[in-house]
Amino acid sequence: MSHVIQGERVTMPVRIRDAAVASAMFAVPAAPAQAVIDYSGLRVATPLPGRRRAVCSLAFIRYADGDLGPYHEFAVAFLVRPPGGGPVGAFIHWLPVNQEFTLDAGRTIWGFPKEIADIPMDLTSRIKRCAVRLGGRTALELAVRPGLPVPSGAGTPKVDAYSCLDGVTRRTPWTMSPSGVRFRPGGASLTLGDHPVADQLRGLGLHRARALSSSTVAHLTMEFADAAEVRP
Repeated sequence: MSHVIQGERVTMPVRIRDAAVASAMFAVPAAPAQAVIDYSGLRVATPLPGRRRAVCSLAFIRYADGDLGPYHEFAVAFLVRPPGGGPVGAFIHWLPVNQEFTLDAGRTIWGFPKEIADIPMDLTSRIKRCAVRLGGRTALELAVRPGLPVPSGAGTPKVDAYSCLDGVTRRTPWTMSPSGVRFRPGGASLTLGDHPVADQLRGLGLHRARALSSSTVAHLTMEFADAAEVRP
């Protein structure tokens, strides 16, 4: 199957041949997290002891080579329980990008909540840094400190990515193959600005939270299949 985006044909699955990533995971109160994603009809997963804490992931990605061209992206995601059971998935709540083609492709093909932003990032220095700015307002700044190398494992991770745009919730099969992975407990510093998304994250306590863990990936290849509508 294929899609026409800005006059160009995009054939599925979409392949990313080279990307670099830095990310951090935070424990947040489950009830406020659920309120943030209620519009999707999905339920946050509560995998931590006590079952009153959800998991929020923040990540910044530099796409160097892929079917949608080079671009920068920042993601705010929550672990969610899939409708009907099964392994937890990742609900993509906010996904600013800095290029128009991937904006149109992401919204049209997968219903990803992409919007244009200024996303300066540094993934080459020892400490990885990123900021997200929209309309002259800083939403957030995230810094990830280096961790220890993680041995390459067998297999290719597969995750279902969920999105909700214009009232439609979708599931997208997402396959990843990482190398050059580093991991550590903690290791992230988050500064929130004055954008509405920053206010949402502040409402989850992220302005004072310590990261559960952080990681970097020097080289990542990915495939995104077509999205399917789901009924939560």
